Amino acid sequence: MKKILLVGASALLLTAGTLMAQETLRVLTWKGYAPASLVKAFEAKTGIKVKLTYSNNEEMVAKLIATRGGGFDVAQPSQDRITFVQMKNKIYQPIDYSKVNEGQLVTSMLDSVKKNTKVGNDSFGVPHVYGTTGMIVNKKLAPGANDWSDLWNPKYEGKISYRLKRPILIATALGMGEDPFSLYSDKAAYTKLMKRVEKKLIDSKHLVKNYWTSGDTQVNIIKSGDANVISGWDGKGWTLHETNPDIDFIAPKSGALGWIDTFAIPAKSKNVEGAYKWINFMLEAKNAAVFTNQEGYGTASKDAIKYFDEKIKRNFSRSFSKADIDNIKWYPALPAGFDKIESKILERIKAAK
Repeated sequence: MKKILLVGASALLLTAGTLMAQETLRVLTWKGYAPASLVKAFEAKTGIKVKLTYSNNEEMVAKLIATRGGGFDVAQPSQDRITFVQMKNKIYQPIDYSKVNEGQLVTSMLDSVKKNTKVGNDSFGVPHVYGTTGMIVNKKLAPGANDWSDLWNPKYEGKISYRLKRPILIATALGMGEDPFSLYSDKAAYTKLMKRVEKKLIDSKHLVKNYWTSGDTQVNIIKSGDANVISGWDGKGWTLHETNPDIDFIAPKSGALGWIDTFAIPAKSKNVEGAYKWINFMLEAKNAAVFTNQEGYGTASKDAIKYFDEKIKRNFSRSFSKADIDNIKWYPALPAGFDKIESKILERIKAAK
């Protein structure tokens, strides 16, 4: 009897030990980036339990700095928030791209993230999610508008609007045929370019109806007909297109501006192999499409569009050819002091008569 009880107790201990040893993956991410259906499917496929913590760039970086890269196995910072933080705090570990299924990714996005998250000889990110700023145009009333330069085109006088924030400075430089991001290593050259941008926007200020300040004002100004050519976000343009087919989001021919949120692996990750499994799983075409169909953002998974809902597929297909995708100008990390250069220019443009 005692022997039977002992065996039973051992079995219970063994079972408890097995449960305690279950593999866990701790993911620090944005709300919506890990749909419940994908978490469930990943757990069923791998046997790994996923623990989600929702955050944003500022909180994400703060958490990882506080723990010196501990507490999580995967994090999802924007690509422009990695380089300088890594140089100073070393909170991430280099990505082993041999463990990433690169063949399922948009090459231009992967190349951008490798370049823009590089510290020394290593890179620290894998692209996941993106969004863009470009043009929202009433094609019936402004049929020729297709580039940033149309934001100072006299042809559309009084029917132009844009947001007087940092992106318009970058967009104006692109519309002038310049590459502002290539000057991030030369502060003096960047300052000179921004002065030319300032002059362009001040000299053309009389053409502008107004400056929009929010998603709602962005929509209302073109919806009402007060402006026909504006800068705007892809999702807002597509929403407008649903109610007025004449209005749509356009990727400017000199390049839309884009942000990318990445997968990164914290320095003290306790489940590195699980992290790579998660990254590859989330970027499989069918899985990536689940995310886009739910949240509306673009994905770095190159074949995901095949599985998009029809309305979403039409939006991306209308606005982005492969060439347009490859021509997106992805924000790199902003060097120290450059924000002050830009803010002073924005103040002078706003104050100019």
